[in-house]
Amino acid sequence: HELRKGKSASPTSFRLTEKFILLLVFSAFITLCFGAIFFLPDSTKLLSGVFFRSSSVEAETRTGTVSDTSTGTGKDEKILGFLFVSLPAVTPGHLRITFSLSFPETRSRCTPFCFRPDFVFACLPQSHHHMMQFSWDNYKRYAWGSNELRPVSKQGHSSNLFGSLKGATIVDALDTLYIMEMYDEFEAATEWVERNLDFNMNAEISVFEVNIRFVGGLLSAYYLSGKEVFRRKAVELGEKLLPAFKTPTGIPWALLNLKSGIGRNWPWASGGSSILAEYGTLHLEFMHLSALSGRPVFAEKVMNIRKVLNRLDKPQGLYPNYLNPNSGQWGQHHVSVGGLGDSFYEYLLKAWLMSDKTDEEGKKLYYDALQAIEKNLIRKSSGGLTYIAEWKGGLLEHKMGHLTCFAGGMIALGADGAPDDKTGHQMELAAEITRTCHESYTRTSMKLGPEAFRFDGGVEAIATRQNEKYFILRPEVIETYMYMWRFTHDPKYRQWGWEAVQALEKYCRVVGGYSGVRDVYANTPNHDDVQQSFYLAETLKYLYLLFSDDDHLPFEHWVFNTEAHPLPVIKKQNPEIANQLK
Repeated sequence: HELRKGKSASPTSFRLTEKFILLLVFSAFITLCFGAIFFLPDSTKLLSGVFFRSSSVEAETRTGTVSDTSTGTGKDEKILGFLFVSLPAVTPGHLRITFSLSFPETRSRCTPFCFRPDFVFACLPQSHHHMMQFSWDNYKRYAWGSNELRPVSKQGHSSNLFGSLKGATIVDALDTLYIMEMYDEFEAATEWVERNLDFNMNAEISVFEVNIRFVGGLLSAYYLSGKEVFRRKAVELGEKLLPAFKTPTGIPWALLNLKSGIGRNWPWASGGSSILAEYGTLHLEFMHLSALSGRPVFAEKVMNIRKVLNRLDKPQGLYPNYLNPNSGQWGQHHVSVGGLGDSFYEYLLKAWLMSDKTDEEGKKLYYDALQAIEKNLIRKSSGGLTYIAEWKGGLLEHKMGHLTCFAGGMIALGADGAPDDKTGHQMELAAEITRTCHESYTRTSMKLGPEAFRFDGGVEAIATRQNEKYFILRPEVIETYMYMWRFTHDPKYRQWGWEAVQALEKYCRVVGGYSGVRDVYANTPNHDDVQQSFYLAETLKYLYLLFSDDDHLPFEHWVFNTEAHPLPVIKKQNPEIANQLK
């Protein structure tokens, strides 16, 4: 006590230099104790490290030389035992993440230095704003039960995607809440689902959006928590969506009235066509609906979509974005790996992975499509940036959307199974696409990416049109950082993720939540006043996984739907389930 005040115990005890040395030693001891309290892992597994970890430490972690005495909880095995997977699911104490950020005026000085999942971004201790907690609390305070939050005007918001269906943010965020161990919030959300989530209404909804957000969210919540209400609601909603497939070809309508069962397509879609990314992004959820309900009809509906596509000629091996559900013929020959096409390709790969690599048809369709994409759409700019262009009737438009940036993660995820020893090449391609998407962020004033960016007219990775300069809290770039980190452990991907966190805090955080911005090239944000449900479902979840260990929702056991809802791999050793899904 006396030494900390700068006084000696007696007038002759220590000379000035000795006092200084003792003070240094004592300060080091206090710092060590403080660090032990806050930064040491909770388990025997080494979870934390320095931001730029040495290659030797990474090698030890990857090769398993760091000891791990964890044996699991038993609780998770019991919850999932009735299913068809055996996995180290969510273990309490392993999946917590807290985003600790400084106050705005000191934010630029923050540096992440600890990767313990519950203290990832360790900046100034006085600010412990948890991004997910802040998003959720404001949604609950100002928009509870509504689909989304308007964080500036502090009220509920709903787009026409959901009709009069309610609670999109609640259902979309269920698994994120559970994974982050926000159990009180998860229980409140569960109670709302049980009491208020109602599908018996005269509402026209987007089949695609309701499937990936509501069905996907309910399925994940069930697999993580074991709560029967989620299984029951997922199957009930799945049955409500089945009338969408009542077309001459079985290609589903884009829009469906949940009460009447009458469907139609978007009026702007080419000649009344269905959209590739919409009818092609039902497979994962519907296979699980068959597994959980014991009803093969769900699997049959999505497998029929493949049969229709297999009968069609593909221009240059590519899949046009538009298909007429009545005639079974392509509409306009527009091809995109971004909007209107994106998740179709993602689900081909993930169908194979989710089947425990038994869906050989899905595997072949994916790698054949990727080969056609690489030949016809992937180009390199004069500045050395690899990008995925769009194809319109044989002509390339040298534009890449933010949505397309998911492809870096997809290609990395599929690289290990690539044919003809192309694994290394595909990983290089994934890294190049990821770098391009990062450049689209760094070349803006706000360090957030535009909705689309171009490679023509002397510009590279920059939006040139005003209606392409907005950012709506999209997850695709952070998603790809997460996959690239998992497969390479290159620390730059965590550094880039941290840059995104800083930008989100500086420009998107408002008093009532997080908002998109209308122009990422402006110096001050013009907020769009919408906190998208996918911000909680995807963006924050992928940030969590980017800064977590690889055994948190490991890829060998879980596959993420296109809304970042984890679904378990259907293990081939369970013949009963496998037979149901054939």
